[in-house]
Amino acid sequence: MLKTPIRAAVVAALAASAFTAAGFTPAMAEPPGSLIAAQAEPAGWHGLTKGSSVEYWTIDSAGVQRPASGAMFLPEGDAPAGGWPILAYAHGSSGSGPGCGGQADPDLAPLPLHRASEDRLIKRFVDQGYAVVTPDYLGLGRFDTGPHPYLEVRSEATATIDLVRAARAASPALSRTWSAAGTSQGGHAALSAAHAQAEYAPELDFRGTAAIDAASDVEKILPFLGPDVPSVPGLSGTTSFIVSILAGLRATHPELDVDSYLTERGKALVDDAGTQCLDEILAATKGVTTADFLARPLAPLRDPLAAYMMLPTSGYDAPILLTMNITDTIVPSPLHAALVAQLAANGVDQQVVTGTGQHGSVSSEQLAAIDGFLARVNTAPTQR
Repeated sequence: MLKTPIRAAVVAALAASAFTAAGFTPAMAEPPGSLIAAQAEPAGWHGLTKGSSVEYWTIDSAGVQRPASGAMFLPEGDAPAGGWPILAYAHGSSGSGPGCGGQADPDLAPLPLHRASEDRLIKRFVDQGYAVVTPDYLGLGRFDTGPHPYLEVRSEATATIDLVRAARAASPALSRTWSAAGTSQGGHAALSAAHAQAEYAPELDFRGTAAIDAASDVEKILPFLGPDVPSVPGLSGTTSFIVSILAGLRATHPELDVDSYLTERGKALVDDAGTQCLDEILAATKGVTTADFLARPLAPLRDPLAAYMMLPTSGYDAPILLTMNITDTIVPSPLHAALVAQLAANGVDQQVVTGTGQHGSVSSEQLAAIDGFLARVNTAPTQR
């Protein structure tokens, strides 16, 4: 495994060479979704034959232009009339530091447990005739733009949508028709993009979202945490995800003084998390309790956390498919149920298919539901 300083140096070198080759510098930023560079990758990259790494401009939650990276995969053969429909696939949690996204540079980041299964899922979509684009997300790819704002709805949405735009600029074989899918954090990102797209990218033709074990409603639990609250047994990697959220919140909202909620050990964990991949964060937080890293309750952060990471539960203009494992120990079933109930209460067009697998897994029934859903929404008459 590459250690963090080495990985960061490699990422910086990749970014510098890309900017030089493309004739861009950060001071010459183009509009969101503009292509910086696209590079065809050799057969076998991510297990596919027609893949490209993509660098592009996006914006962060404050509206500041930032460079980002991702990947694009095309089906074999000639594109149909109107071009290949696009599926934006958003990956699960992979960390908070440069190079951790694993999309533009799959060999650079340590391999998260879910990456191999996600590559197989991407190949499934490509084989079905979708041009698949996969963002690293802001800060997780080739560009060191500070700690990744983990589970921040706005920057997840813009990074995803702007990659769709950049991919279309890179390849004339891509349609303006697109849909979104994702697993875990990626489900959160796909839903964030689905909600933002009508206002942010009205020039595109969005069709729907398939979210697998989407992260949701965590912001409702975090304000109850404090040094006197015992850790909950049986929830996988809870502390690592809390530390990652706090690292992202601190980086994007310095006015909140997140450090004042942390012990000295907590500050060190959050500092380190902003440059680490998921395996390193998990190792550093193993056995760490809330009393170890929190100096006071997080209750005053209730509203900022909601603004930062709460999924919208109304205002979607395209259908949603949710696959959810009721035996999930990372996003527990009560959180899945809360999302379904909120969407239902607001009249959102949703379909739910449950399973009994581990977090992020998809049963044969769920896979068939995803296939059918995407085929249905992508062949429906255009809505705009």
